[in-house]
Amino acid sequence: MEVAARFLGTRPRTRWEVERRLKRAGADDATVAATLGRLTKLGYLDDAAFARWWGEQRDRHGPRGARMIEAELRQHGVPRDVIESYRVEHQAPERRSEDASVPASEAERAADALARHLRGRPLPDDRKAVQRIGMYLMRRGFDSETVRTAIRQAGADAGDDVG
Repeated sequence: MEVAARFLGTRPRTRWEVERRLKRAGADDATVAATLGRLTKLGYLDDAAFARWWGEQRDRHGPRGARMIEAELRQHGVPRDVIESYRVEHQAPERRSEDASVPASEAERAADALARHLRGRPLPDDRKAVQRIGMYLMRRGFDSETVRTAIRQAGADAGDDVG
């Protein structure tokens, strides 16, 4: 329990991450199962809460597309059913954070990622540079239509005719 508590002290973790950490520390299967059960009962292990936290952190600090966030959740061992419920919850139109700085839609996240990438610079006029920016956003997990929309919007905001 002490190893798990220290591991959970830095940030929320998934059940899979804590289980892996306990096994690496040399705990036997019965101890691992008992510890995971107790932590779940106490509310310290909740994969759905982890998924919401992870998505919110991404929205706040490094906007990513839904595909990228879901891939990251899979890497952290979040089960498919939890990811599916997160997807449904995350895409709900009434989903709006109290904090206006957190983007609520995929388009807003793409625009935020583009703005962070440009760091106040205008959108380049060079077609190749715009394509590179588009590929950057696609590597961040945004689909091609969302990327095109974000680039067009950034071009319109700058008064350019990019697209």
